[in-house]
Amino acid sequence: MNSTEPDSARVSRIRAHLLDHYGRAQRDLPWRRRSDPYGIWVSEVMLQQTRVETVIPYYLRWMERFPDVESLAEANLDEVLLLWKGLGYYGRARNLHRAAGVVRERFAGRLPSDPQELRGLPGIGEYTAGALGSIAFGRAEPAVDGNVRRVLSRLFDLEEPGPSRVRSLASALVDPERPGDFNQALMELGATVCLPGRPDCGACPVSSDCMALEAGTVGLRPPPTSRKTVPVITVATAVVYDEVGDRFLVRKRPTEGLLASMWEFPGAEVEGDVPVGVELALQSLPAGLSLPVDVPELARALVEVRHAFTHLRAIYRGFLVPVAEAEPAAEFEVVDDPEPRRRWASCEELSQMALPRAQERLLQVALEAIRSAS
Repeated sequence: MNSTEPDSARVSRIRAHLLDHYGRAQRDLPWRRRSDPYGIWVSEVMLQQTRVETVIPYYLRWMERFPDVESLAEANLDEVLLLWKGLGYYGRARNLHRAAGVVRERFAGRLPSDPQELRGLPGIGEYTAGALGSIAFGRAEPAVDGNVRRVLSRLFDLEEPGPSRVRSLASALVDPERPGDFNQALMELGATVCLPGRPDCGACPVSSDCMALEAGTVGLRPPPTSRKTVPVITVATAVVYDEVGDRFLVRKRPTEGLLASMWEFPGAEVEGDVPVGVELALQSLPAGLSLPVDVPELARALVEVRHAFTHLRAIYRGFLVPVAEAEPAAEFEVVDDPEPRRRWASCEELSQMALPRAQERLLQVALEAIRSAS
């Protein structure tokens, strides 16, 4: 590993070549047409672990519905999650919503430029604070994401690209005159040229200063990380269908944890290798729901739905439970909570609710079973 700091001449070359390349080859992205801190903030949050092509339509819809901090802070969380639906990593949307409330209350609706105050907002860590500081407020701060880490690992041939080392190099390189453009140029290089498995070194504007290219170690930088074993869980799920009202029973998830505050069909995680049957799925139903005694015989097993989260994989084994006379929705309201946590919802209503992807697939599977039965 080369541990020497870059000399001033090399720093100047890298800055000049990167900024020149960025001026000529940067992608035309909607958030780059804005200069307001809020619009930049939303884009940086959406882009975390998500491809640019995926983010663009979500960003445009978001900015149309929530054009500023005030409109986002006033919105209902259900609406925020619904607009985010399909983008994944829903904690980002919840943090944006919470942070907007804090910005409205503490900073009169304007994002603070102070780095410490920025990092104190929900969901804003070191990277987002650096990106906002440089792009929105013109501060010479580094912004190290996965793309930047890869570029610097190759540019300086880092065998062990630890966070402090990479951040130190990023700090030394950032252009004090154009910090926002420089950080975006560095990220753009990693996203379009210095790619993980197939870097286009011939098109790289800083290839003449790339130590890994000179040493023949580009393919080894950064070193591959060992993959962790991802746990698999099985969830027995009861898709209760009110045949009279043509509606489904759903419940709202807790306000913290995986898929917080989103809606789902009642379900219960099954431990170990316990066989999944309708009886296990029915255990997750709310007390007071009147069901026919022969429900286990009436229920139909659905095609299982699989979904991969960041840290686990889930298998949803659903059972369609037809109910001829369902209890009214009021019976399922939580007494000490003004917001109902369980309710009946038609397909039209479900389309306007924050339903995770796996639950949407369960709904489609259930509707197909209902249609085939009728």
